[in-house]
Amino acid sequence: MWQHAPRADDGRVTEIIAGPQMSPLEILALLGAVALVVARWLPAAARPPVTIAAGSGFVLSALVLGVVGIRWQLLPVLAGAALALPFAVTPLVRRRTGRPPRRARWWVALPGSVACAVLVATGPAAAWAFPVPVFPEPTGPFAVGTRVVQWTDPDRPETATPAPEDRRTVVVQLWYPAQQSPEGTRRARYLGRTEQEARTVSDALARYAGLPGFLVDGAPQARTHAVPDAPAAPDGGRFPVVLFSPGLGGVRTQNTAWAEELASNGYVVAALDHPYDSAAVVLADGRTVDTKIASTGDDAEDDRRAAETAGIRAADLSFVLTQLGRLDRGEIDGSLTGRLDTGRAAVTGHSLGGAAALRAARQDARFAAVVDLDGYPRDPEPLPVHQPALALTQAITPATDPRYLPRLTEVLTRGTETNYRLTIPGAAHLTFMDAPLYLPPVPSMVGSLGRARSPRVVAATTLAFLDSTLRQQPGDLAGALSAYGELTAYRPGGSH
Repeated sequence: MWQHAPRADDGRVTEIIAGPQMSPLEILALLGAVALVVARWLPAAARPPVTIAAGSGFVLSALVLGVVGIRWQLLPVLAGAALALPFAVTPLVRRRTGRPPRRARWWVALPGSVACAVLVATGPAAAWAFPVPVFPEPTGPFAVGTRVVQWTDPDRPETATPAPEDRRTVVVQLWYPAQQSPEGTRRARYLGRTEQEARTVSDALARYAGLPGFLVDGAPQARTHAVPDAPAAPDGGRFPVVLFSPGLGGVRTQNTAWAEELASNGYVVAALDHPYDSAAVVLADGRTVDTKIASTGDDAEDDRRAAETAGIRAADLSFVLTQLGRLDRGEIDGSLTGRLDTGRAAVTGHSLGGAAALRAARQDARFAAVVDLDGYPRDPEPLPVHQPALALTQAITPATDPRYLPRLTEVLTRGTETNYRLTIPGAAHLTFMDAPLYLPPVPSMVGSLGRARSPRVVAATTLAFLDSTLRQQPGDLAGALSAYGELTAYRPGGSH
């Protein structure tokens, strides 16, 4: 819907299967299930002890999991073991009661054992394909704190509602350099401040993508590396700020791994929920605002609506930059007073958020740099930005919207500063968010860079650009970027 983003349809899976993505209890249940299935094929002397040990371990772990919660990925394991259990235990019971054990012929038993084995194997495969995401450890010198704020713009009406008194409200999550917290401090939950909010957002994202909610139920269980409301780092001076707008229907947390990496390297990241656009936004009073975005089936009308939505988002971004200035001055909160350098601000976004970032930069000279993560420019006519810009794109294929690259190139070429487009081999549209951490590693969906490498590459290229443009760090920016893919530089005057 409206994204016109390129789709990668080739590439190979380079992900290394590092483990089954299962908890110790789940692994115990899995091992018990496997042993129950194979017990029938063991030598006679080994069957009784293996069956007793496997059955005991399986039943115990299943009971405990029933109390703490069973993930759907384990249901095939339970089913396979439940089918195998009577056939494994019955011969033992008959032997104990003095009756001769009866065993089915091997050609009769084999199909049942294979069916049980397939069910059991489905569990770890599903757990690997749809894991609880594990976020990469930030590599910078700072610990990371996070907090969520809600701001209302008194000067802008909410155009998505009929009530004229409604004002535009945004929910913003901040990631910032923080003091090191004591060992064992509880980390922030992914997707929401509470379990309920995380599940509300996860279910909404699944509905928006047309998926059953249970498939991605690992995401709201995840913990990140940031500590909620941690005190700001005592040193480091004033930190540059980076504003972020998510993709169409996306949410503020969709680039958490990227945000934590930037914050650990001395940036304050402010990511926005855009109510009535983001899949679901949970407000401070507990109300949930669901998306009103839907495709009309008319490409021209969808393009018009996308341009309108990008304009609303651009205004949201400018408003949040103003609020960050007030936050720095201590006018609305004292926790980050004197720590935000809004004179060194970048605006960034993914997909439609990238389009909003380009427009915000064009309209608001306070932004000193702009990063577009695989976003199609949404101005009715291609217009230049007057700040340095970096556009990260996936590999362009025959399936790519043919308008995408020419429109992006025209915007970058017209700029008055040196702009860059970096095409990352093996990337797909969802590579530029957290999706590779919890979706199946299907190249056409999340690219072929792998779960660990995808967020690292996106963060590393963004950091190289921001360090150069906001911090004026010396070095070969073009060389640093080209290490990650195919780089094109667009210099003022049209030279490449």
